[in-house]
Amino acid sequence: MNIEEFIKNIETEFEDLEPGKLKPTSNFREMFDWNSVNALILIAMVNTEYDVVINAEDLRSSKTINDIFQIIQSRSK
Repeated sequence: MNIEEFIKNIETEFEDLEPGKLKPTSNFREMFDWNSVNALILIAMVNTEYDVVINAEDLRSSKTINDIFQIIQSRSK
């Protein structure tokens, strides 16, 4: 897995995101209407695609796409 692949998966999951606009340094909460439903969608996508469990606290402590990516990488098997 690499950051570009991770970003493409996020863009696929969230139709409101314009492809190519999301970057590793992007603050994901500012890129689209961030709410609890979108948080659950991201958590489920990470679990399904990468077999990694992240939670609401992980998202709260993260600011950028790269922050989330680093958490996933640290928990990958």
